[in-house]
Amino acid sequence: MTLDVARRFDAMAATYDVLEPWYEHLYEVMHRILRLTLARGGGRALDAGCGTGFQAALLRGFGYETHGLDIAAGMLAVARRRLPKIPAVQGTIEELPYATGCFDAIVCCGSTLSFASDAARALHEFGRVLRPDGLLLLECEHRGRLDLAWALVNSVTGDRLGYGLTPTQAWRQIVGNGADGVWTEYPGYGPMRLFRARELRALLRAAGLTPVKVWGIHAATNLIPSTVLHRERVGPVLASVYRGLRALDRRLARFPPARAIANSLMVLARKDGTTAGVE
Repeated sequence: MTLDVARRFDAMAATYDVLEPWYEHLYEVMHRILRLTLARGGGRALDAGCGTGFQAALLRGFGYETHGLDIAAGMLAVARRRLPKIPAVQGTIEELPYATGCFDAIVCCGSTLSFASDAARALHEFGRVLRPDGLLLLECEHRGRLDLAWALVNSVTGDRLGYGLTPTQAWRQIVGNGADGVWTEYPGYGPMRLFRARELRALLRAAGLTPVKVWGIHAATNLIPSTVLHRERVGPVLASVYRGLRALDRRLARFPPARAIANSLMVLARKDGTTAGVE
């Protein structure tokens, strides 16, 4: 990760907990999955890219001895005020300041991996600090997203939706690099990587982590352009439509056709696991 990433998230720290409609749904589903997979508690857990402490608070509530790490000092200041008993350190996921095999669980959400300069190195670091059979719950940006179609439409209709991409840039996101992910620029967030599901599985396995389950988030809801849902609030008619799409999105999260067009992928992986594979 770079200093530019740190500066961008430092600038968001004061208002980061004020969730736009897009993030209300994202965190609702992420936290439901977190409860389903890691609520057994016990042992030590790391919130990698902890931000202001959303996931760290849940992990502590489950009974984990919880630690937090983030690149942005401003985010960490908020997390430390919220959770003064949780050790929270500044650092990057590509170079974790922890001993080998010291965690039973790692949560890496908020698209943290998509902002990493070297995703393969970050995943190797997760594999290094996890104990055998330890669990990683990872959320990242997905290249198969329906939102790429909205960005393309927007690029030839005067940028009314505010994606800020030229037609060439929008098209390259859809067709470029075959099986691999692509880097993109999203308004307000700077460069971030959109991962292909198979690319992510290969990176996890190379790091000694076996994918167990995969979910998709923001598939049905992306029938509405993401930039519209990143506004502070939406009108009553659109809000009603969005509530219905959120309910549908929750039901579809585990199904492959919905995962294929989801904006975010969430993966549960096990270190040195012997599971039969991804459902």
